[in-house]
Amino acid sequence: MKLIDMPSREAVQTVIAASLQHDGASLQETARQLRVSARSLQRHLAEMGTSYSELVAQVRLDTACRLLTQSSERISQIAMRLGYAGPSSFSRTFMRLMKIQPATYRRQRGRAAVPRDGQASAGSPH
Repeated sequence: MKLIDMPSREAVQTVIAASLQHDGASLQETARQLRVSARSLQRHLAEMGTSYSELVAQVRLDTACRLLTQSSERISQIAMRLGYAGPSSFSRTFMRLMKIQPATYRRQRGRAAVPRDGQASAGSPH
């Protein structure tokens, strides 16, 4: 039997993050990019105590938190970028996982944002 080098958790998460913007991060596409079968990837993740859907959820949440605090992208744009059906679906999921609304999270964590008056500062790309 030929041994196959299985990807690390971080490698799987990296591929998921990249493919969220292109094809929704399907298991089959992620496995293809990692050069393993979808079933082998599922078995490997189970051995690590996780699942593909758990990793996708974690990557989406990590990316959402980063975008909310480091960008001025609209919440609706973030939702679409992460593959949610819409901003309400994204907000419900974010609220369930983080126990806080995305807009409140953004305000509390600060962002490279537009000042309260809605005007971008002189050096800002907004």
